[in-house]
Amino acid sequence: MKAIIHAGEGGLKGLNYKEIMDKRPGIGEVKVRLKAAGLNHRDLFIMDARTKQDVPLIIGSDGAGRIEAIGEGVLDHKVGEDVIINPCIGWEHTDNVPNVPAIVGGPSEGTFAESIIIPAQNAISKPAYLSWEETGVLPLSALTAYRALFTRGRLKKGEHVLIPGIGGGVATYAMMMASAVGARISVTSRSETKRQAALAHGADHAFDSHSNWKESMKGDTVHLILDSIGPATFPHYFDIIKPNGRIVTFGASSGDRIEIPTRAIFFPQISIIGSSMGSSEEFADMLQFMEHHSIRPIIDRVYPLQDTVQAFHRMQQGEQFGNISIRIE
Repeated sequence: MKAIIHAGEGGLKGLNYKEIMDKRPGIGEVKVRLKAAGLNHRDLFIMDARTKQDVPLIIGSDGAGRIEAIGEGVLDHKVGEDVIINPCIGWEHTDNVPNVPAIVGGPSEGTFAESIIIPAQNAISKPAYLSWEETGVLPLSALTAYRALFTRGRLKKGEHVLIPGIGGGVATYAMMMASAVGARISVTSRSETKRQAALAHGADHAFDSHSNWKESMKGDTVHLILDSIGPATFPHYFDIIKPNGRIVTFGASSGDRIEIPTRAIFFPQISIIGSSMGSSEEFADMLQFMEHHSIRPIIDRVYPLQDTVQAFHRMQQGEQFGNISIRIE
């Protein structure tokens, strides 16, 4: 079968489209013939961290397709069933804190391939109202947004949420989910095109990330901030967050180290909360939420599997609004 393999050197230079050996599912596993997959920034981080000594890796975490083979002991699936891949293996909540995530498919198998073998419990019925391309980009980004907004951020109807750096998959899912529950939404971006797109998809207010945030908000303040950027925007948050507000951080695209004004936290009693991915239970809740509110992923562009490198270049340059999809024929 054909697949996108990462080997030989770090970054995008290590990607190649090639033929690899096909396999059969083992005990408790199913083989899924993939129809579509989705890009995540996680894929870029993994490739950047890999070296020449690492074993070849099929990139990709998101995907959807049709079951074409079933391993021994699998009773709750059948050949021909349309499924979405739940990327969470072994995530269970203990006092609302999930353990360390494992991505589906083990260390060498990802979703940028014609087929994938996964544990049967990670094959979930495909949402019937979504296309293959929409389903294929759903898992990681939508799950991350759902957990950050509702499990960790405790967003409620009527509250005001700020989503800095609108454009990527997690941010656009969070915007649509927040709109669905009746929250007010402000977003930032350096791009006027992205700001206008956000307003067209449910945001109430959009302003330039490089502006004076307090002036741009015109004295308004927010209950919740979803931070995926880190040091480039973090200092601005304390100018526009309400007392008892929450900052949920789930990314660090501008770096890992931030300086926090301590008095700006304890006087107004601000909560800074970490979040990442989600559990299998949250994955099921997220799918139910999406279907109940008829939320459809925003598809930026669709690329064929053999053009995955070009798709990653678009993501790396931050050009997309929404999710980048890979069509697998």
